[in-house]
Amino acid sequence: MTDLIQARSSSKRDRLVRAACSLFHQRGVGHTSLADIAKTADVQIGNVYYYFKTKDDIIRAVIDSHADHLRAGLKSLDRHRSPAARLTAFVREVVKTGPDTARYGCPHGTLCSELGRRDDDLTGAASVLMGIRLDWARAQFQAMGRTDADDLAYTLVAQIQGAALLANTFRDPAVLVGQTRRLQRWIKDLAGLE
Repeated sequence: MTDLIQARSSSKRDRLVRAACSLFHQRGVGHTSLADIAKTADVQIGNVYYYFKTKDDIIRAVIDSHADHLRAGLKSLDRHRSPAARLTAFVREVVKTGPDTARYGCPHGTLCSELGRRDDDLTGAASVLMGIRLDWARAQFQAMGRTDADDLAYTLVAQIQGAALLANTFRDPAVLVGQTRRLQRWIKDLAGLE
């Protein structure tokens, strides 16, 4: 019986976090209330406070959820044999988000940008999302033997975030397609594959 209760509780909490992830991406943190999250998750508003005492608590849970998914996604790229193949696959994943990115922007970039305007610990908490990407990309470039791996990692992440911003600004997923092709050629050049 206790396992069943915990499973149901976990399910409600997970639904709340998934709803918050979606709403924060589509509307932004500032335009999303706990009541909005409860309604989207189909959970009574009182239950929200059982899991999250404040809106900041659910924001932290959203950041943690994004970080977990990001780490898992990057880990899945290990199936590619070479660092260049892993980097290329990483860039290709960006295109898959094209329509959503064109409509709402990058979920991580917009969250970092919005929370970056605050003057509290959530600014630093959100920066982990970019840090995970940078650390992973740096490791790939180092595995390629690049002594400028740090600079290359920043360039890659900045290019992806810039492409996401432009795709969102112009509501055009084709911007992502064009920029990711350019990045794929750049990675091949850096690896000496062309």
